[in-house]
Amino acid sequence: MRIAIHDYAGHPFVFELSRQLAREGHQVGHFFFEGDPGPKGATERKADDPETLQIFPIAISEPYRKDQLLKRRSQDIEYGRKAGAEIAAFRPDVILSGNTPLESQAPLMAAARRAGAGFVFWMQDFYSLAVRNLLSSKFFGAGGLAALWYERLEATLLNRSDAIVVISDDFLAGLKQLKVDAQDVEIIPNWGALNEIPLRPKANAWSERMGLTDSYVFLYSGTLGLKHDPMMLCALADAFQDDPAVKVVVSAVGAGAEFLRLELDSNPRPNLLLKGLEPIEALPDALGAADTFVALLEEDAGRYSVPSKVLSYLCAGKPALLSAPLENLSARMLTQAGAGRAIRAGDTAALIAAARELRNQPLTRQRMGDAGRAYAIANFDMAAVSRRFMAVFDDVLARQPAAAVAA
Repeated sequence: MRIAIHDYAGHPFVFELSRQLAREGHQVGHFFFEGDPGPKGATERKADDPETLQIFPIAISEPYRKDQLLKRRSQDIEYGRKAGAEIAAFRPDVILSGNTPLESQAPLMAAARRAGAGFVFWMQDFYSLAVRNLLSSKFFGAGGLAALWYERLEATLLNRSDAIVVISDDFLAGLKQLKVDAQDVEIIPNWGALNEIPLRPKANAWSERMGLTDSYVFLYSGTLGLKHDPMMLCALADAFQDDPAVKVVVSAVGAGAEFLRLELDSNPRPNLLLKGLEPIEALPDALGAADTFVALLEEDAGRYSVPSKVLSYLCAGKPALLSAPLENLSARMLTQAGAGRAIRAGDTAALIAAARELRNQPLTRQRMGDAGRAYAIANFDMAAVSRRFMAVFDDVLARQPAAAVAA
């Protein structure tokens, strides 16, 4: 089968799916937006990659402006058209597309129709809900109209898809509200890039280079937006300023990281280290240097989103502190796994209290870290994941008898 995997963000765990499908003999094209600044998987071919895997980074004409709504919208449309053209040229039998702005998803679906390919909408979050949270109170009421337009666009794209994959059954009620037919919805939970994150000792090349081998490290790794409340990381550092062994390390990109940079320029904190994202090759050592991970989700994140950093933390075998709405899927996952502490979003005092608890209880840290790794091994098996996606693809193509499917 010729399969196009499109992941706008370029996440590590999606690259694992493409590599697994290619190892199983399918012709796989992996497409992603190289201008997105977030964490990326192994975007270059590896020595042991099968010949059946091709990787296609997609570029646009100007640097991506996520902070400018109108510019961002036009760039998402441009990206969707370019990605659609490249995917159509790959001549896939089926397209799986996720983590994608709706303005990009629409031309991708149109390209699928022109190519006669099946289209599977991989739903990681309700995009229209995020837009509503962002715009509903802005532009003197016009933001609410824009949010309604996005809801209708999302519902239209979902209803026109040949199948929908969601990451939990929490999505089903929201799909019903959008009047989306749930008949062709498959639930496949996300996974961490377990093969890309082997366990590493604390004393490794990265920790030695950073001077962290003998420090107790709270590590935040991944995208950091302003809505994530980066001042919580400052508060965490301030709470441990009298503990010289503790370092809060923020390896991040995004508006929140830039905010922290300016904050540290005006109010230096020797125990808070801010650096850029590590490439996927260095990520295992960076995660291995941590004693406790930190993740932040905004209050309006709702039930649905699961940051890929939380899945990576589970793979790395260290406990995590997650500040998030307690009904959020990632908070429930962390609690179910016994792999850390979920704290209500915005409760800085509770975050600091949990951090002190883990700082002083090495046996608890060990137990939680082991539980997280065990959860990852039990739930992130790529052969099982690929079987579930192949069942979706096979079903889509079975309903398209004209499609020529290569074995």
